[in-house]
Amino acid sequence: MLDIKWIRENAAALDAALAKRDAAAVSAEIIRIDEERRERVQKLQDMQSRRNAASKEIGAAMGRKDQETADRLKAEVAELKSALQSAEEEVRALDSRLEVALSTIPNMPLDDVPEGADEDDNVEVRKVGTKPGWNHKAIEHFEIGEALGQMDFELASRIAGSRFVVLRGQLARLERALGQFMLDMHTGEHGYTEVQPPLLVRDEAVFGTGQLPKFAEDLFHTTDGRWLIPTAEVSLTNLVREEIFDHDRLPLRFTALTPCFRSEAGSAGRDTRGMLRQHQFNKVELVSITDPESSLDELERMTSCAEEVLKRLGLHYRVVVLCTGDMGFGARKTYDIEAWLPGQDTYREISSCSVCGDFQARRMNARFRRSGEKGVQFVHTLNGSGVAVGRALIAIMENYLNEDGSVSVPDALLPYMGGITRIERAD
Repeated sequence: MLDIKWIRENAAALDAALAKRDAAAVSAEIIRIDEERRERVQKLQDMQSRRNAASKEIGAAMGRKDQETADRLKAEVAELKSALQSAEEEVRALDSRLEVALSTIPNMPLDDVPEGADEDDNVEVRKVGTKPGWNHKAIEHFEIGEALGQMDFELASRIAGSRFVVLRGQLARLERALGQFMLDMHTGEHGYTEVQPPLLVRDEAVFGTGQLPKFAEDLFHTTDGRWLIPTAEVSLTNLVREEIFDHDRLPLRFTALTPCFRSEAGSAGRDTRGMLRQHQFNKVELVSITDPESSLDELERMTSCAEEVLKRLGLHYRVVVLCTGDMGFGARKTYDIEAWLPGQDTYREISSCSVCGDFQARRMNARFRRSGEKGVQFVHTLNGSGVAVGRALIAIMENYLNEDGSVSVPDALLPYMGGITRIERAD
């Protein structure tokens, strides 16, 4: 959420930034609501002041035995009481209108973010590693998994509907190994603290990270008013909500391996086969909480942590910086890491790392205090995939495919596989 004071002073800059994101100019409407609210607040305060003064004057009149003046003042106080109730309701309504209006404005892109309309305008930053050099035919992961007898979409559909999968045997173990490998790296080498967070959260938590109110249709809602997390970013970032931290405690770095749940609203017809776009999937999430001066360096650091996963797995990938039209709602700058998938003959996103500035912190009221200072500042938040486990499984299956249809296990995962070096067809 953006600062209303900043919007009042930088209306043109806001509208220019929103234009880069192909979003409508909103500053005039926001400022109009805010001005109306401020006028009503001033009117309310004036009435409160007059009521308090009149109440004192009643006592003075009664002390002088001036009943006529006392009665007139009592009548005035009674009228003010009724008017105050109405004015308070008006202010509450305007507060709500302003909050709703502010909560639907996307974050401001940083100046170095490339302008563009969609993913075609993203800019490649670097490529790392090489594509597999074997000569046999490349096959998509779902064909590999089904041929191995360890990936079943039809059975999952009978149980839960479309966009689910059942993994069995060695393939299920390989997926589990990936998650454990990532957690061990991020906690043991990269300084992240492992967390087991709630998978069900309240409205306030999803609002805090920006999924509500604008993206409710992308989420699963329970009958008791909770939300299934679309990413552990929601739970991990909200660990600092309504807190004030000492500056020397920053940065805070959290990681979690959790199931994630997404309705995939608006994705009809896209990636309908396989595991690329599912309602339920596992992901290792990275979240950092920093001061304003450190957040951009932290974005580079977080991206390198996610990249290291792919390097250790021996996967070819590229890093792109997202253009203004392809960035997420709460991001100021985003790097996507895209793994090479031979079966699709293309790169596909496997991690997305974003810096959000104080956008989420304002929604969560998460702040810090510098040593020796009385005032507080909003923290900066960052989030990234470190990485999507299911998509890493896809990448390994397609890149480590052998001519006989088996899949070799990357060396980095061997300690987690109990002696299994190849995923072979189940008997």
